[in-house]
Amino acid sequence: MAEKIERKLFLTGASGLLGRSIHRTFKEAGWTVFGVSLSRTGPELQKLDLTDFGAVSAAIIKFKPTLIIHSAAQRFPDKVSADPEGARRINVDATFHLAETADKYDIPLLYISTDYVFDGRNPPYKVEDKPNPLNDYGKLKLEGEEIVKAANKENIILRVPVLYGPVEKLSESAVTCLLEPLLNVAKPTKVSDYEKRCPSHVDDIAEICLNMAVFRFDHNDLDISGVFQWCGSETLTKFQMVQIMGEVFSLPHAHLSKTPDSSNGNTQSVNRPYDTQMDRSRLESKGIGKHTVFASGIRSALAAWVS
Repeated sequence: MAEKIERKLFLTGASGLLGRSIHRTFKEAGWTVFGVSLSRTGPELQKLDLTDFGAVSAAIIKFKPTLIIHSAAQRFPDKVSADPEGARRINVDATFHLAETADKYDIPLLYISTDYVFDGRNPPYKVEDKPNPLNDYGKLKLEGEEIVKAANKENIILRVPVLYGPVEKLSESAVTCLLEPLLNVAKPTKVSDYEKRCPSHVDDIAEICLNMAVFRFDHNDLDISGVFQWCGSETLTKFQMVQIMGEVFSLPHAHLSKTPDSSNGNTQSVNRPYDTQMDRSRLESKGIGKHTVFASGIRSALAAWVS
């Protein structure tokens, strides 16, 4: 009987919305996980500043991972615009060092990217379609993609849509934050019925990452390299998401009105793409993929927040 090979994951952004799910999913699958975070550390996480390149290299050399998943990023477009230099340090500079280190020690890197690399004008987007980001967040993530590809053609890029799941605060996700105006019945609020999104539950993305790792390492499938994409199979506006939340939790939503543009009654400082639906066929052709129905996923994610 062949001896089981220990699989080891070095995970950045392990305290984040997606990172927490990836950490749990890989650990439950028997992987040894070295999860790093900076501001929100926990008992199973290691405090590490990804811009301290010497410390990052030392941690990777000591841990000797089978795979690196880079999920850490400044992923809020408005925060990227407010602090472009800080966003570049984590979204580009840290990515460059991780990719360089991974290549030096022959460790595959899985880079979590975004649907915001597209302009939203001609969906659904195939993996080979030319990106055209509209804002600085999308531009920095695209720059990260190019860095990862240039470091090693066998690295993996996974573009994902807006994500939701069990949150530590409602503002942690652009989806779950919609519960706040829904609960505040005393305040009439406008909600955008314009931009179309295909939200995914973080557990779906974590399972996809794990399945890609299984194909790559257990089945020696080197076709698990390059660019992959996943998004939910339901296309929803913010207003439609709020409507579903209201129905799921039997909450009144007459105080909410839809606006046929992206403003939400305010002026947005950052341009956002209209419809970022992505083609999933490259993953689906391998039997990889998972979609949690939004109503079910949002019920489990927000039940604790609805008294």
